[in-house]
Amino acid sequence: MTDIITLSDPRVAAVVVDECGEPLVDVRDIPELRLDARQAADDGAYALLRSGVLGRLLEAQRALPAGLRFLVVEGYRPPGLQRRYYDTYATALRAAHPDASPARVRELASAYISPPEVAPHVCGGALDLTLCTEDGAELPLGTEVNATPEESAGACRTDAPGISASARANRAVMREALTSAGFVNYPTEWWHWSYGDRYWALLSHRPAALYGPVDPPA
Repeated sequence: MTDIITLSDPRVAAVVVDECGEPLVDVRDIPELRLDARQAADDGAYALLRSGVLGRLLEAQRALPAGLRFLVVEGYRPPGLQRRYYDTYATALRAAHPDASPARVRELASAYISPPEVAPHVCGGALDLTLCTEDGAELPLGTEVNATPEESAGACRTDAPGISASARANRAVMREALTSAGFVNYPTEWWHWSYGDRYWALLSHRPAALYGPVDPPA
């Protein structure tokens, strides 16, 4: 686990952004994809993805074994919401680790909530998702989507030991399909995959990210 690059790593922030200008599009308009309502909000932001990300997600879904589909939980996240999520979790971490330096709190927080200035969700390039059957029944993946490191005892990490054989096999199915379409995983969260953002660019050895932070559509 020592080789994990977290989103607090200065190398992520150092990646330049060459914004390609792709629009945010609505997953709710795509009948081939299932969208979960657990992160739903009135503004519908959770259902948005960059158009290139949506195309790659459809490509990844076609690579799944017969009878399986992706269940999208959250895509785009407005910058203000990302900041609130991060600040709330960082506050809890400071209370739990009163001797931790600000840099250490940032590192711990980034295992679950990305620092807002580099967050993949705010550029529309990231999505949280899981696997389900054709009729929408979720498969076992070892933890709930968005389980914290504390409540899951670290089982939220993609390569965590101690999860069931079926959960490990299902994570491997996700990995094979999504990586074949160009996505990268954030290894502290089995459900988080992205394309085109700074983290993707760093791990993919690309000269620049394709997507920068974007404001919610009017």
